[in-house]
Amino acid sequence: MPGSGKSTVGVLLAKSLALGFVDTDLLIQQSEGRTLQAIVDTEGYQALRRIEERVLCEVSGGHRVISTGGSAVYSERAMAHLSALGVVVFLEVTLPTLRQRLGDFSLRGISKPPEQSLEALLDERNHLYRRYADLTIVSDGRSQHEVCEAIVAGLPEEWRTS
Repeated sequence: MPGSGKSTVGVLLAKSLALGFVDTDLLIQQSEGRTLQAIVDTEGYQALRRIEERVLCEVSGGHRVISTGGSAVYSERAMAHLSALGVVVFLEVTLPTLRQRLGDFSLRGISKPPEQSLEALLDERNHLYRRYADLTIVSDGRSQHEVCEAIVAGLPEEWRTS
């Protein structure tokens, strides 16, 4: 979900594990030459999901932390690809926490139907996040560093010493 801490915690995790870091939202923006919101505004949320799937499936190699957009889970193909690359981590947050972190989320380039509420989006995606996650970390009430530590502790040994 947007506001779950994927990018911030991803950078901390990459530093902690001495790995590279990739933010696929930035890869999408580089590939398309425009922001996520511009894609949604001009072509709609489904176009953003198609672009995201393509970009995610182009990510190669291991030994790095990959922060995906929150809608990555709508693509079985992309999630299978990411799962083959490593451990898929779900940063679980509650609706009140998301509302606090996001404020006005209308300009965030979120891949969702215009009429869908944040609550409905969270409900819809949480089911998918749990389906694909190898590791779920509850991040409510934790600092970004504590979330990072919880991820490291939950990783298989071979990932902690790579």
